[in-house]
Amino acid sequence: MKQFFLALALSSGVPFAANAAVIDNGVIQLGVDRLGQLNVDGDVPSPVTGTTAVGLRYLPSGFEATSHGCLCEGWGVGIGETGQSGYANNSLGISGLTLVSFTSTASTAASIVSVNGTGLVVTHSFAPASETVNLYRVNVKIENTGMIDISDLRYTRTFDWDVEPTTFNEYVTHAGVATTPSVLRADNNGFSDSNPFGFRSTIGAGGLGDFADLGPLDHGSNFDFGFGGLKTGEAYTFDIFYGAAGSKASALAALGSVGAELYSLGQSVNAAGRPADDMTTFIFAFKGVGGEVIVPPPPAPIPLPATAFMLLAGIGMISSFRLRRNKLQVMRS
Repeated sequence: MKQFFLALALSSGVPFAANAAVIDNGVIQLGVDRLGQLNVDGDVPSPVTGTTAVGLRYLPSGFEATSHGCLCEGWGVGIGETGQSGYANNSLGISGLTLVSFTSTASTAASIVSVNGTGLVVTHSFAPASETVNLYRVNVKIENTGMIDISDLRYTRTFDWDVEPTTFNEYVTHAGVATTPSVLRADNNGFSDSNPFGFRSTIGAGGLGDFADLGPLDHGSNFDFGFGGLKTGEAYTFDIFYGAAGSKASALAALGSVGAELYSLGQSVNAAGRPADDMTTFIFAFKGVGGEVIVPPPPAPIPLPATAFMLLAGIGMISSFRLRRNKLQVMRS
């Protein structure tokens, strides 16, 4: 199926836009296409399958997590009361969007698009997260520049997990769905249409809502949001995070550092057929979508009171005095 999607995308000339960008912070690498979706052409083969397309990579291992076979990562925005929408997914369809601008540097990218026939303008700004090297932050701003208030704003983000080294066979975890009221649907179908009003289904059993270590399957994550009203002249903003770490524990620590409210983890399969918790764990997460922080941040170091510093300084002075006295006694003897 994935080979069919890739052939369809290539034959339509959709992916690999000339002004797309491959960006990184030295640890996380993203391939950002001009409309704000992932998966673009690159020139460094991944270590297992040899794919040169870049979606989400962990540079310490070189493992690629989404571009194999199907370039199925994308997003969509829509207006519930009218059914109007625009969406961008290189393998599963692009419609209803007009590019306003795309800019990039070695580590950042920004895409601005308008939604045809509406007053919606959507900006995706990609930059390294300041809290951790293991995550990229994508700040999403949806503006209503039209003359009509919107009562039912929708947003969808779709991610097909293909985690090396066991590409097309991974474990996926969802957390935070139950505590995020804006989530209208969350499932494990990474092949879903990124149109917020598209058909939805799961892959196998148990792929709805929150789940832990589902798989191993060739699946992914699709999140449909309903953000409520957006009056003319107003904007709704939130963050998406993409990243990876060398283990599941390190991935959760990264999520805690940014206060994630909702996340999906993609993991390869170990020799025992279980999730490879001690290997590269990939991250797809959200913040500012109306949920609760579900991974507590790491505890801050407890500062020593001023009296403790004075005590330590006094101990140091006493030790220094004793050392000098002992040296004088040795010299005199």
